[in-house]
Amino acid sequence: MELTRAWVSEVTDGSSAGPATIEPVGIGVGFDSRTLRSGEVFAALRDVRDGHEYVAAAHERGAAFSIVDRPVAGYPVVEVADVREALRRLGNAARDQMTGRVVGITGSVGKTSTKDFTAAALGAALVTHAAPASFNNDIGVPVTLLGAPNDVDVVVVEMGARFAGNIADLCAIARPDIGVITNMGITHAEHLGGPGGVAAVKGELLEALPPDGVAVLSADCVTSLTHRERTLARVITVGTEATADVAVEDVVVDAELRVRFRLRTPWGSGPVALAARGAHQAINAAQAATVALVAGVGFDPVVAALASAEVTGWRMRLEQSPSGVVVLNDSYNASPVAMEAAVEALAAFPVSGRHIGVLGEMRELGEWSDEQHAAVGRVCARTHLDVLIAVGPAAAPLADAATAGGVTVHRVADAAEARELVCDLAGPGDAVLVKASRALGLEVVVAALVGTEAVA
Repeated sequence: MELTRAWVSEVTDGSSAGPATIEPVGIGVGFDSRTLRSGEVFAALRDVRDGHEYVAAAHERGAAFSIVDRPVAGYPVVEVADVREALRRLGNAARDQMTGRVVGITGSVGKTSTKDFTAAALGAALVTHAAPASFNNDIGVPVTLLGAPNDVDVVVVEMGARFAGNIADLCAIARPDIGVITNMGITHAEHLGGPGGVAAVKGELLEALPPDGVAVLSADCVTSLTHRERTLARVITVGTEATADVAVEDVVVDAELRVRFRLRTPWGSGPVALAARGAHQAINAAQAATVALVAGVGFDPVVAALASAEVTGWRMRLEQSPSGVVVLNDSYNASPVAMEAAVEALAAFPVSGRHIGVLGEMRELGEWSDEQHAAVGRVCARTHLDVLIAVGPAAAPLADAATAGGVTVHRVADAAEARELVCDLAGPGDAVLVKASRALGLEVVVAALVGTEAVA
């Protein structure tokens, strides 16, 4: 949407300052001066870095103006009490102006992939906007809303949570009409109080839906279904069971792990082929298809859109090293469910050499950490992983369980050691899976193997 300094000042109780010979009009908001697009408004957030130090760089890239909470001379700005709170107010105001619908997506795993599939499916027939990356917090959700074009029909918003109340807070900004919960697992259990706490906070999305809204839930997630009573909205279940409202049948993966399945829905049925990799993507794509079908997109256009949809960042990306090593890059983040699915995907990949897993810590699991890491180790053994490189101290139970199951295991302290070791071990014909929580930075392992920079 278009943003003027006058409007931003009014909404945020801020004040314009700096040069004003020509009143700039911004199109959307950005918060990273390195990736800011010309014409966007720069939000000078204080986080790991102080965004105020990058106002000059943002304007060199073409920022219309900046939102700041301390004086910055020489540039058109709106001065506010707090930039983060200002974004929240602007997100609310942007939602007020929308005549289209908002889709909110949360869950313990698969949020971003489902967001990408949903945007593609809706975009087959409707003016659709979604964030280009995993913008799922109190910064990313307002930025997503503010980036929507004026004629938007549907905005797709991803919602993450680390603490109770996070989803409710995001829903207060986005006010979703359609809600999707991919599943309710154990991600961030340390802060949320275990599986029950995770389910409670993810279910906040259900409570936020209006009575004439729609909730799309995974029929394969028992916890998700037990929380369906938390909404007055219509509930549609999606899963592999025949009793699901929308059924995923006959799932297969090809030699490059791309997914094929049959989708059975009240709006039509037929085969679906995805460019995305991993059998677990079938449910994500089916939930996305359900959203688009509910919104009035035809079955055939939805299927066609899903066929070409790409998922964001380092998620099940297949890459090839110059030496002939196949790399399954899933290094963006990790949770127990996603880690197990990735290991099973690796095992299904046909290679002449070995299957090697570079698997690191899954963070923020609290007292459930040892148990969940050990479960992944058992999956490594069950799928006959040839070599495991376990990264980080918290991955010790993973290494122990895999060792007990007959896997050859190497233990390393960090990404740098993992990079050095796997480059020595992996050879032509081998397949290497790289996955861990984002904080471990295992993208450097992929970069070393394939000879590229560690950039998403």
